Parts: sequence; C-alpha cells; structure tokens
Amino acid sequence: MKRLHIHLGVKNIDDSVRFYSALFGADPVKHKPDYAKWMLDDPHVNFAISTRAGKTGVDHMGIQVDTVDELNAIRAQMSDANISTHSDGETTCCYAKSEKSWVEDPNGVAWEAYHTMEDAQIFSATDASSASGACCAPTTKSGSCCG
Repeated sequence: MKRLHIHLGVKNIDDSVRFYSALFGADPVKHKPDYAKWMLDDPHVNFAISTRAGKTGVDHMGIQVDTVDELNAIRAQMSDANISTHSDGETTCCYAKSEKSWVEDPNGVAWEAYHTMEDAQIFSATDASSASGACCAPTTKSGSCCG
C-alpha cells in the first residue's frame, strides 16, 4: 500500500497542530516540540509539519510505502523513465529510521519515496546535536532544500 506524504514548513508548531487537528478531526500520531505527523486513512495521507523547514508552505512531497519491494519498484519506475534519483539509503529523519530515494519534478519540487522501519528519538542523524536545519531533502537543481 502507498500513502501520499506532504510535509509543510510552519511558523508555530502549537498553532498549526491545533489547526490541523481540527481540520482532520484527529490528533497527530507523533508530536514533538518542532514536528507533528498525522497518518490519515481518509484521505490516505502522511501529513507532517515542522518548524525546521527553510520556508513556510509545501516543503516536499513523497510516497511512503510499506515494503522495500514497493520502494524498489518505484526506483525501477524512475530508472525506466530515465529520471535521475538520489538515494540516501537508510537514514534517520523526521524522528524515523527510513530508507529513501529522492527525485525532483520539472518545477523543482523535491519528492521522496521511502520505507520507514521504526521510530527514532532524534529528528536527524546528521543534526542530532542542533535544533536548526532539516534533514529531509537533498539540495535540488534549483538550489532549494527543506533545510
């Protein structure tokens, strides 16, 4: 099964959690001082917000899969279409241990395809000691990133 992933950068996590909890009629399944995530079934989406993005609004999009085989199928689709990908391999990001690959759409929007293995207690393995910066997307051709 695949789930659409949307990650927004927000100015204030508490105000945003209140707003999105009311909008979705559900509390986040993960809530940290700088991050929150809702795993919704209707619509089928992994919606995340954080104060770590370099901007407010859409930070990046993605497709979350349940298995490595599904991740490899998406990677094969991109390869067959001659779309360049960047693979992070196994990484810690957004309080989760995942295996990820990234592409950039023709408009410069970063998309990740990923399989999450388990929760993590830190936001990012590369940012374990700092509260600034996001780990999410690699620098894109347009020079933007989510952190």
